[in-house]
Amino acid sequence: MKTRTTRNLRPILVIMAVAVSLLPIDGSASELRQKIIAGYALEARSQDHGFKGFSAERGKAFFLSSPATGKPDTPSCTSCHSTDPAAKGRTRAGKEIAPMVVSKTPERYIDIKKVEKWFRRNCKGVLGRTCTAVEKGDFLTLMSNR
Repeated sequence: MKTRTTRNLRPILVIMAVAVSLLPIDGSASELRQKIIAGYALEARSQDHGFKGFSAERGKAFFLSSPATGKPDTPSCTSCHSTDPAAKGRTRAGKEIAPMVVSKTPERYIDIKKVEKWFRRNCKGVLGRTCTAVEKGDFLTLMSNR
């Protein structure tokens, strides 16, 4: 018997699979990143027909917010990544994290598997839930334009 969660995830996984299949193997980092963002836009449109596009401003508000609905030791993105996404961050264990913005770390956000892995981990830790397609797209739009 399939759970409600499994049924709800199926359309999202299909959309992401289509988006990933469109990624050129030898594309530039910028092209790869834009394809991932386009995949999130498809997902956002399928969930909300009034979706008008991603916003770097919403991405900034999301990044700087402190929802405190996830783990107590990670109440916000800035807990590890600092309030300046162009600066290096630090894990709770003390390991250095490369800057989040593409202008400082150009190889970021070009592998959909890695992007999804980190959204899955960090969204659960900070929000206590998975991020929406709009939250992911807004965040990537912010980081790609800085």
